[in-house]
Amino acid sequence: MASTEWLEYILLHYRWVVVVFFLLPASLCFDVYYYTRSWIIFKLNSAPEHHEIRVKDVQRQVREWNINSEAVPMCTARPGWQSISFREAAYKKAFHKIQINMVDILEIDTDEMTVRCEPLVTMGQLTHTLTELGWTIPVVPEMDDLTIGGLVMGTGIETSSHKMGLFQHICVAYELVVADGSVLMCSETENRDLFYSVPWSYGTLGFLTAVKIKIIPAQRFVRVEYKPCYSLDDIVKTFTQETTKVEGNQFVEGVMYSLHSGVVMTANMCTAAHPGQLNKIGRWYKPWFFKHVETYLINHETGVEYFPLRDYYHRHTRSIFWEIQDIIPFGNNVIFRYLLGWLVPPKVSLLKLTQGQAVKELYEKNHFIQDMLVPLTVMKDALAFFEEEVKIYPIWLCPFKLPANPGMLHPLNGEEAVFIDIGTYGKPGVPSYEPTHTTRRIEKFVRKHKGFQMMYADSYMTREEYREMFDHSLYDKMRKKLHCERAFPEVYDKVNRKARI
Repeated sequence: MASTEWLEYILLHYRWVVVVFFLLPASLCFDVYYYTRSWIIFKLNSAPEHHEIRVKDVQRQVREWNINSEAVPMCTARPGWQSISFREAAYKKAFHKIQINMVDILEIDTDEMTVRCEPLVTMGQLTHTLTELGWTIPVVPEMDDLTIGGLVMGTGIETSSHKMGLFQHICVAYELVVADGSVLMCSETENRDLFYSVPWSYGTLGFLTAVKIKIIPAQRFVRVEYKPCYSLDDIVKTFTQETTKVEGNQFVEGVMYSLHSGVVMTANMCTAAHPGQLNKIGRWYKPWFFKHVETYLINHETGVEYFPLRDYYHRHTRSIFWEIQDIIPFGNNVIFRYLLGWLVPPKVSLLKLTQGQAVKELYEKNHFIQDMLVPLTVMKDALAFFEEEVKIYPIWLCPFKLPANPGMLHPLNGEEAVFIDIGTYGKPGVPSYEPTHTTRRIEKFVRKHKGFQMMYADSYMTREEYREMFDHSLYDKMRKKLHCERAFPEVYDKVNRKARI
């Protein structure tokens, strides 16, 4: 074996040494620092009062940029390694950085049934606060560290999305500082065009400073039902039936372990659990969720369990869906779980910060991370296509409702439709895999079927292809109206592969 091949083998198969002995303890220290800091800020400050001060500071920075007439556009100063995306933004090195330090939940209005948050509030922070009070948001994207701002400016999805839509569809108002330094509020009734243009805009219309989100009453448990399937037709039929049920099924998801085997899960919140059926899946010593689900497939049995609500919401967090198995191959071993499982998962941001260029290049050649959104009607063809192109398992299946709203994302023919998110994360199982050409073929398939690509991951589309996939008509109108041309790049210039390192 050549020396370069040895190096690649060591970097890919023994990264766990750095992760276990350095990144896991570092992640714990990061969490302790972050939550201690947040607690102190909460105790010593009135969030609503200080929010106005923080907004004025953002305004000041933007107005100073206007006075100085700098040639480079603006972006947030948040380091690229802190984002959940696999890549870092190359433009961060050249753009004018605006400091936005907004991490507070501002107001919970139980009469209006809304919560108002600053953009750096995380899903873990928000669900912890709300569930303690008996409330939750209708769509809770999986990972703890996902931020409100990232979910608004990008997108977010969860297993309730077939009823509630994407994360943007539970947001009722945004507050932004725009290119001239002024503050704009937007909602269905105020600055409506801007309200529908903000999602998927990646901070290219202004700086998000607050979001108002719907809340709903929470219940203590979630009843989960497992339905194993043993053919592609059975998977598609079961998943479609459970997704399109009018009554019941607050939550629907699927995990496929091969093209012809998988488990469809349906779930509903409830107030009580049956004795002997409560599974606190969020405990550190528990098996990874996707491995637990696989036992129903292996044993050829249906089943019912009850999870505590937050355990259900964050069931894939400890294993980062199934990405952790490529980083710590023995992580699901019962001995490791009991000894060090309480430290898992490592922070995605720290994983990015500590991976050198060699590891980045190796992961690009040997790893595929994408969420493709296609109409539910082409689910079978799409799964067969992914088998041919990448053959990665498990695959995550999550349905969502796409309303006929204006903006960059809307269904064909302007009528509400049901889509499916096909999430593929891992090492391709086909020898023909090549990052650029494979991804471009998949992107072409998705465009052909009037679907969409989540833009946290690598996109190899041209500008014209990107505009074919996403409707820019309202977005372009708002960029012109708000004089964004000099202040912010187009969204394509922030999300295409060349804009990321």
